[in-house]
Amino acid sequence: MKLKGRSFLTLKDYTKDEIMYLISLAEELKKKKYVKPCDPGVMGNLLSGKNIVLLFDKTSTRTRCSFEVAAFDEGAGVTFLTNSQMGKKESLEDTAKVLGRLYDGIEYRGFKHSVVEDLAKYAGVPIWNGLTDDDHPTQVLADFLTAKEHVKKPLDKMKLAYVGDGRNNVANALFIGATKVGMDFAVATPESLFPAKELVDECKAFAETSGSKITITSSIEEAVKGADIIYTDIWCSMGEEDKMAERIALLKPYQVTMDVLKLTGNENCIFEHCLPSFHDLNTTTAQMVKEKFGLDEMEVTDEVFRSSHSVVFDEAENRMHTIKAVMVATISDSLRF
Repeated sequence: MKLKGRSFLTLKDYTKDEIMYLISLAEELKKKKYVKPCDPGVMGNLLSGKNIVLLFDKTSTRTRCSFEVAAFDEGAGVTFLTNSQMGKKESLEDTAKVLGRLYDGIEYRGFKHSVVEDLAKYAGVPIWNGLTDDDHPTQVLADFLTAKEHVKKPLDKMKLAYVGDGRNNVANALFIGATKVGMDFAVATPESLFPAKELVDECKAFAETSGSKITITSSIEEAVKGADIIYTDIWCSMGEEDKMAERIALLKPYQVTMDVLKLTGNENCIFEHCLPSFHDLNTTTAQMVKEKFGLDEMEVTDEVFRSSHSVVFDEAENRMHTIKAVMVATISDSLRF
């Protein structure tokens, strides 16, 4: 499948076959990294001679490290850039045109989704969305690869239940991805945090094609029944820290506990989380929450996080393999898979 030259801004822009291709490519690249021989269509040095730049307006652990290791594995050069003049002394348009002359691909992680769209408009090279306030498509590829590895069903036979803030970027991205590939998607969230109507309408249209079933409810029991995957995320995204008290009041009843997993009726249900997670008191933020609000755990209990159901660290590793697939598919000159 030929994806060379395409940007990766949102899974809305990709078909089911294209998404499944990227996951399959990630599987082959992962195999190549750890097991040989691998599929002969996956060469080596697939990004040799390529240079990429990583633009970060938001802090990161997994996204930055995944892009860098993935690029290094396949022979690309990497520039990590947090102090550019973009939007300060130089317009986004001019910056995009300059970087497009120097690099073969550009990753952006930041706030407004319009930034990745404008970069794609002006740069002339593929743009990869490492996270915006609205979407997180590289995360979803990793989530789906992890589900494929642990749930003994095709993706379009699985059900994913998201419990927590139903309108944050990860929930949005999962909603898009699930309805694109035919995975049943349920979200349990307070009514005030239901997904945006525009997104719901778009995903309903995707589901009409893929066969995905959608459930949006304030009832955890209704959402998680029969789920193969329980997913949650932190209650306050970056830039929303001032809403901590409000979110705790809204979302405390939506904490993922072992009782929530039992409500699935599926003893093989897996637990996913994009990380970081406030499942214990081993961070300064968690200690602040404990002091102000009296909580030892937030969106998920430590019992669930450390249980046999949890695949969060496989998921974190798979960020690198799926990001590698996106870069290879969109800028490699040598791919024959």
